Amino acid sequence: MPEKSSSNVDIFGLLSVDKEAEEKRKQRKELLASTGVKEFFEEGSISIDKRTCWGLECKLCIEKCPTNALYWKTGEVGIVEDLCVYCGACVLCCMVDDCIKVKRIREDGSSERFSKPREIVKLQDKINAKKRLQRVKTIFPTCEAYCERYKP
Repeated sequence: MPEKSSSNVDIFGLLSVDKEAEEKRKQRKELLASTGVKEFFEEGSISIDKRTCWGLECKLCIEKCPTNALYWKTGEVGIVEDLCVYCGACVLCCMVDDCIKVKRIREDGSSERFSKPREIVKLQDKINAKKRLQRVKTIFPTCEAYCERYKP
């Protein structure tokens, strides 16, 4: 079995991939700047199950998309991946569970997946609970400090 050597790595090929990714990020920022929507998740994916989508009968996801990443094309809902900010508005208003599936990656590297409105509500409640806990910790002192402050 031949051993791989480090001399077989194409460094210039790797640099061109980085340039392409940087160019794509720049183009995405320009597109989103025109919509006025803030980008919270740089990475993610969205897919629509064409077999369960009611498409022409409802078009709710198309109406609710803040960046117009979803659009009506011949016979189905289309997606412009470069415009999608993975906010979940489409999933939240969709009448069919598991029709639209969104996966997004936060800045800290944690991954979130959802395809039902209930999952989005639970996820948002979890995020808000963490924020509330952080606020409480900064506002209120520890038990020891509280007892020291209000000693008789």
